[in-house]
Amino acid sequence: MSMVLEVHGMSCAHCVSAITSAVATLPGVTDVDVDLAGSVVRISGTPSQTAVTEAIEDAGYAVASGASSQAG
Repeated sequence: MSMVLEVHGMSCAHCVSAITSAVATLPGVTDVDVDLAGSVVRISGTPSQTAVTEAIEDAGYAVASGASSQAG
């Protein structure tokens, strides 16, 4: 499974590092890919969407409502 979240406020390598660090340690996360240009974060694995959203927001970024989940 993978989850794609639109995240606002990302602009640099520090943002990538902060979000990756915040999300990678959550239970069920196997990979985190932050796309600055597309303003999206792709999470692979089976984490709780609520936990992922809270981790990103706690890191100081805004998650747009409505995430998409994809098999694979």
